[in-house]
Amino acid sequence: MKPVPPPHPDPSKPTFVLPRNACDTHVHVYGPAAKFPLDPARTYDPPDAPIEQLEALYRLLGIDRAVLVQATVHGTDNRAMLDAIARAPQRYRGVALVDDDVSLETLNALHAQGVRGVRYNFMPHLGQSADPDKVRKVAERIAPLGWHVQLHINAVHLGTVRGLLNSLPVPFVIDHMGRTMVADGLDQAPLRELLDLLRHPRAWLKISGPERISAALSQQEIPYADAVPFVRRMLEVAQDRIVWGTDWPHPNVREVPDDGKLVDLLPLYSDDPAVLERILVGNPERLYWYD
Repeated sequence: MKPVPPPHPDPSKPTFVLPRNACDTHVHVYGPAAKFPLDPARTYDPPDAPIEQLEALYRLLGIDRAVLVQATVHGTDNRAMLDAIARAPQRYRGVALVDDDVSLETLNALHAQGVRGVRYNFMPHLGQSADPDKVRKVAERIAPLGWHVQLHINAVHLGTVRGLLNSLPVPFVIDHMGRTMVADGLDQAPLRELLDLLRHPRAWLKISGPERISAALSQQEIPYADAVPFVRRMLEVAQDRIVWGTDWPHPNVREVPDDGKLVDLLPLYSDDPAVLERILVGNPERLYWYD
């Protein structure tokens, strides 16, 4: 089983000051494994990354709220995520992994504990891709709760799920900028496909993971700055349906980023403070704190 490195050992304090109630909409917690065992079927083996470590990072970065996304290493056992949310239930929300036959009783219990969406994987390196018919059935079950479906998918494959997405009765959120690789340029077909999808009124996007798509990585004067033109294109299309996240503790990346440097990319994404306020505060409120 592939081990993954721990988070950055010494993240920097960002120079950009985040607005009040800024939200990191994509973060994971791992374990501690002694309390919350990892799924035997996991495809990678992470070190513990508990909520206490995350909260220390947030004090450094100036992040007030977060959305905890259930990590595949815990499978559909959401206890580690729910325990983290319970530390500050007004500040935290969750996105769960659920079984295909999840009951309404279970969904209602998860809602009461702060969950506002379910996540599905269409990335082969994380195991078998989700079954579209089962995704659709779960989406129908979560619709009365106001939840959304979150998809971890490469934009190269968006065409294969476009019919599914068009049929969903709930909003859907694409992770990590659809992994539109900088090296393939701004005219690449996957980016065009993603931008076209973003015109759908229920489509949302997370501008997380610049370290996943950057060509030069941290060798740049400003790490991952080559991702900035991509983000600007995305904001031109759907600034009212875009949210931001760190992806801490950064599983399965080519290099573990300094989270302070990720925050300092934000003012490069837009020259308009109102747009940054929207993606950091207003949009997350609409998607996760609607009730």
